Amino acid sequence: MTTNGPNDGIIAEIMKLKKQRNAVFLVHNYQRPEVQDIADFIGDSLELSQKAAQTTADVIVFCGVHFMAETAYIINPKRTVLLPEVEAGCPMADMITAEKLIEKKQELPDVTVVCYVNSTAAVKAESDVCCTSANAVRVVQSLPGRDILFVPDQYLGDWVAKKTGREMHLWPGYCPTHMKILPEDIVREKRLHPGAVALVHPECRPETKAVADEVMSTGGMVRYARESKTSTIIIGTETGIIHRLRKENPEKTFVPASEKAVCPNMKRITLEKVLWSLQEMRHRITLPEDIRVRALGAVQKMLAIG
Repeated sequence: MTTNGPNDGIIAEIMKLKKQRNAVFLVHNYQRPEVQDIADFIGDSLELSQKAAQTTADVIVFCGVHFMAETAYIINPKRTVLLPEVEAGCPMADMITAEKLIEKKQELPDVTVVCYVNSTAAVKAESDVCCTSANAVRVVQSLPGRDILFVPDQYLGDWVAKKTGREMHLWPGYCPTHMKILPEDIVREKRLHPGAVALVHPECRPETKAVADEVMSTGGMVRYARESKTSTIIIGTETGIIHRLRKENPEKTFVPASEKAVCPNMKRITLEKVLWSLQEMRHRITLPEDIRVRALGAVQKMLAIG
């Protein structure tokens, strides 16, 4: 953990309460820099789901968006899961409901539903298996040759279909933040930075992925930055990850593909809200047990694939 001067007092209060509550801080790569800096574990959805499954803490403070905290509760119902900002939602997750998914399954009675983790617990409960952008290809490859419905991100689904050669029914959802990264952004930054490598997230548009050098999850980007000899890397995902990349690789240059790629929901959590969350033990994330148990089956299949 590092501090940045003006926040030292509030961070000291947070750490005192963290110890008293026996809490762990799980923080997504897109969070504010100062929130990333207090993390016990920082990562993408898959990595944080794995940490949630392994933790022995009494309290999980999840600095991310609502569906991520739900996933932590699905895995760990005996622990207290707190989301410091209850209004931190996900527009993509809101593009599908359990009711609409049930209707679609009735249209496609023999379909296997692969559900991107960026979805509500109720949608996961109606799905056969979950995936993240890090393991979506492996999840689809693991399925027998049946009809597949991929929900809710059509662009991740399209990329997986091309990588696996599997035909899939795609739900028409998308990430508004990744939609802002245009192919001309990648072309412009590569022109401005000769020799740079462009990495983009699979949630981006197909035409954006087409002009990138590599397509990968944020966890993949972190590993690539650490292991690659490339000195300048263009990052085509939410800009919050740039803080972590620069911190872990100070000798390298990281350029955001687009300064517009900012998720307002990911920026809702502040240090003050983390402190209030621990002081008041809010906001507790819970689910009806029948939904949790059904969703758990899909999540556990995802974690088993890794």
